[in-house]
Amino acid sequence: MLRRGFGESGLEVSALGFGAGHIGDPGMGEGQVEGLLGEALDLGITLIDTARSYGESEARIGRHLGGRRAEFVLSTKVGYGIEGFEDWTGGCVSAGIEAALARLRTDWIDVVHLHSCPLSVLERGDVIEALERARERGQIRVAAYSGEGEALDWAVGCGAFGGVQLSVNVCDQGAMGGLLGRAGAAGVGVIAKRPLANAPWRFAARPEADDLAIYWERFEALGLDRGGEAWGEVALRFSAFAPGVCSAIVGTSSRSRLAMHARAVEAGALEVEAVEAIRAAWRAAGGGWAGVI
Repeated sequence: MLRRGFGESGLEVSALGFGAGHIGDPGMGEGQVEGLLGEALDLGITLIDTARSYGESEARIGRHLGGRRAEFVLSTKVGYGIEGFEDWTGGCVSAGIEAALARLRTDWIDVVHLHSCPLSVLERGDVIEALERARERGQIRVAAYSGEGEALDWAVGCGAFGGVQLSVNVCDQGAMGGLLGRAGAAGVGVIAKRPLANAPWRFAARPEADDLAIYWERFEALGLDRGGEAWGEVALRFSAFAPGVCSAIVGTSSRSRLAMHARAVEAGALEVEAVEAIRAAWRAAGGGWAGVI
């Protein structure tokens, strides 16, 4: 599996990362979770991304990968959901990091994101200061921001963050070029989320669920040919090899599907003509859509 430097952090991450949201589902058995996490590392996936809001995800990573901690870069998200603390305050961030360390059964977390808080919270400064204090204590290595829009734009330019996480896919191309280029110039590592754009090509008609419908409408607007294309592979390679992206994270509960995604990334970048066709479709459709939080 191809590995890349994560900005100027000194960390190295695999081009494909594992988004650990699915393993937070209590409906998944512990054996299934253990096998999936082990499969990820065995495939050479060295970035595992979770969050406080992902159910049992943090705790399960701690249980099943504690003995392999040196083999992967661990990323999580904080800022909310700590009893006794107001959300999006410095105290809540600090307590959230402490709680994550305990649940993940680790002495350090490589990348800790503020999880989609608004610009006004970032500008206030206390949440960023809490991340910096945790970094000085050795609890975290990289302070990061996960989100979209004006808050993301500010986070890239403010100099306080060593990493960001944002939507980069065939239906979310707004960051390509401008923002991704600025992140690279600033030494900020980039994690691309939703590289499959919720796989809208699966549906012949508009799905009812809002998170699926948004991407279905966007994909339809692009006017790309549905026939004859292995869109899952195409979309993943488009995102993982977008200039400036360090790692594209995919979530799944299936070991075979995870292996399929790994093979797609190992196949390398798309041909220039394919990338240009997707970029041209975006421009023709207006190209004004923002990433989805």
